[in-house]
Amino acid sequence: MPYTIAIDGPAGAGKSTVARALSRRLGCLYVDTGAMYRALALFCLRHALPLHDEEAVSKAVEGVSVSLRPGEDGGQRVELDGEDVSGEIRTQEVGDAASVISCYGAVRTKLLSLQRELGEKHSVVMDGRDIGTRVLPGADLKIYLTASSEVRARRRMRELLEKGEKADYAAVKREVEERDYRDMHREIAPLKRAEDALLLDSSDLTIEGTVDAILALSKG
Repeated sequence: MPYTIAIDGPAGAGKSTVARALSRRLGCLYVDTGAMYRALALFCLRHALPLHDEEAVSKAVEGVSVSLRPGEDGGQRVELDGEDVSGEIRTQEVGDAASVISCYGAVRTKLLSLQRELGEKHSVVMDGRDIGTRVLPGADLKIYLTASSEVRARRRMRELLEKGEKADYAAVKREVEERDYRDMHREIAPLKRAEDALLLDSSDLTIEGTVDAILALSKG
């Protein structure tokens, strides 16, 4: 039977990096659900869609194809209508847009079936914001990974600077906190800790230390 690990938590907690490293250690499939929402957000930005118009966004993404395939680094490559957009979806603009459109029921429903299918067919480490509560409610291990907003803002700053993008700490911290509020207060599948999820604060942990902690929990 497939073994499934669900990792939820706020933006900047290190979910994707930790989940990717954990999947390599376990030899199972990594599924970055956030990247799937980012791909749809990129589509909306490319077509200059009004992000806060739920009806327009929902209608526009109906025929859009988003798929995942294994990458050479053990992670996932994300394809939008057959185009590899794995790098392009990692900008702050796309992330903010994804936070807006992920509130829409049609957008979440579109991606939900693909995410569940992956969890049913493969042993997976899947990260997102509603994995343990909605996508894989029967996951073998559920982790709610978090960190202080200050730590998460510093991590995001480092990411942006490494990509050569300009970044202001105060602005990044404000964006992190605003995104937390949107994710936690959206009407559909809000970000929250599943009742049976184990809380793990990564504020003072390295990526390797976080992975070790999850592996210890999986054996416990």
